[in-house]
Amino acid sequence: MQRSLIILLFFFSFSKPISAQISANEIINKTIDVAGGKRYDNVVIYFTFRNKQYRSKRSKGVYELERSVKGANGITKDVISNSGLKRFIENCPVEVADSLITKISDGVNSVHYFANLPYGLNSPAVHKKLIGEAVVKGNSYYKIRVTFSEEGGGTDFEDEFLYWIHKDNFTVDYLAYKYAVNGGGIRFREAYNPRVINGIRFADYKNYKTDFLNTPLSNLDKLFKDKQLKFLSEIELEDIFVYIERDCC
Repeated sequence: MQRSLIILLFFFSFSKPISAQISANEIINKTIDVAGGKRYDNVVIYFTFRNKQYRSKRSKGVYELERSVKGANGITKDVISNSGLKRFIENCPVEVADSLITKISDGVNSVHYFANLPYGLNSPAVHKKLIGEAVVKGNSYYKIRVTFSEEGGGTDFEDEFLYWIHKDNFTVDYLAYKYAVNGGGIRFREAYNPRVINGIRFADYKNYKTDFLNTPLSNLDKLFKDKQLKFLSEIELEDIFVYIERDCC
């Protein structure tokens, strides 16, 4: 009788639900640590994406996100900081029409968001939930669903994301998101060409879509394995430079 009880207790100790073994917050925090950790807090990052130059600077809660584009009037630089959006043409400040502020800000924010993943996934406006596990190309993943609060979640706070995080390496190898602007859409991204530059991990992505907008994001890994997603483009970061402040680490 005593032996049977020990066997029963042993069985239940190894059959706990996923959420009882590790939380979404723990997974995300570990993933951020692997990708760069405290280095993100005091860092300057430069990169090129689709012939546009980007720069981000973070220092003790103060941040600047920049995009520079060469055009007919010279170089236009958009800068988003704690105080909002500012635009410069050839280093001279210019007024931005109210109707363009959201569009410009969203465009700059979006590129920096994806370039710096998983940084930002532990911010107060982010809600995370571990919804299951999956095996993709022979690797095991946690599936983390991410939504946002209206306050602090940006203009696209209603968007939904899903991240496939490697169970051993704690890297974001796949992600998907559903967005509402411009009629809405669903995207699935496969990370490739991972590299670590001055202690911070970056990756490029192969971008896919499905035209069936009622598809749950949690089903996209199966559609990807079954080759049911349409390839759209490659998302590549070039000329990456990382400068870490000395008092960071």
